[in-house]
Amino acid sequence: MPNTLKGRDIISIAELSKPEILLVLKNAQELKKHPRPKLLEGLVMGSCFFEPSTRTRLSFETAMQKLGGRVIGFADPGVTSAKKGESLYDAIKIIGQYVDVIAMRHPLEGAARRAAEATDKPIINGGDGANQHPTQTLLDLFTIQECQKKLSNLHIAMVGDLKYGRTVHSLAQALTHFGARLYFVAPDSLQMPAYICDELKTKGVKFSMHKKMEEVIGKVDIFYMTRIQGERFADPMEYEKVKNSFVLKADMLKNAKPNLKILHPLPRVNEIETAIDKTKFAYYFQQAENGLYARQALLAMVLGKI
Repeated sequence: MPNTLKGRDIISIAELSKPEILLVLKNAQELKKHPRPKLLEGLVMGSCFFEPSTRTRLSFETAMQKLGGRVIGFADPGVTSAKKGESLYDAIKIIGQYVDVIAMRHPLEGAARRAAEATDKPIINGGDGANQHPTQTLLDLFTIQECQKKLSNLHIAMVGDLKYGRTVHSLAQALTHFGARLYFVAPDSLQMPAYICDELKTKGVKFSMHKKMEEVIGKVDIFYMTRIQGERFADPMEYEKVKNSFVLKADMLKNAKPNLKILHPLPRVNEIETAIDKTKFAYYFQQAENGLYARQALLAMVLGKI
């Protein structure tokens, strides 16, 4: 398949077709096996993080540098002219004149699309509020394919903060291409948003709602844990009620399928007991590493170098 992502903005996973997703994963696998340290030589990425990030920002910057490109940018909007009242539109319009591609994260939903209107350089959304996180989804799919040797017809549980969790929103949408059976485990106040559920129904994806991890842990191939995100709650009391709703403990895995792998977009707070790290089921640190290869593939593709 030809590269159809050259020059494209990557704002939402829903805008990528199944063949495009599979091509990103294929290229990520190639780059993991065979590094190409000069592929993006002479090109510059703008790293614009208006919201705190560890893995996403550092893996984007490392991905660019390991392909031979250079990085400019910021990890704190407090050091930019946003502090003086400059609009996002104006900031991105200017930054776009200095770089070849922009990776950005912003606390407001829709910010990445607004940024894309300001520049003709590709914008890659590294997370916009509780909305979308398409590169996390690509690394998640890459990781699922790697640890299960397939993507199709898997049973996948998503656990924790499904209301505000942009990672699970994007992943659920992407899994509509692969015949997954989904299990959503969350308190009523943090269940998957209705618009995602409606989309799944329209596309014929089977899913069910659950309140206890024990109901599904023996049925699934992938157990996708998420952090309850205190920063997304308008009411601190609401957060206090649910913050420790789900803690995965090692003794809960006794009936797990042998091929089960536990994923987590990280950071972890206390929702996965550290004893699980040493078990064969833990795969979240490998998942984080895979962010490097998925983002390398995407950068190379939007810049037209693969």
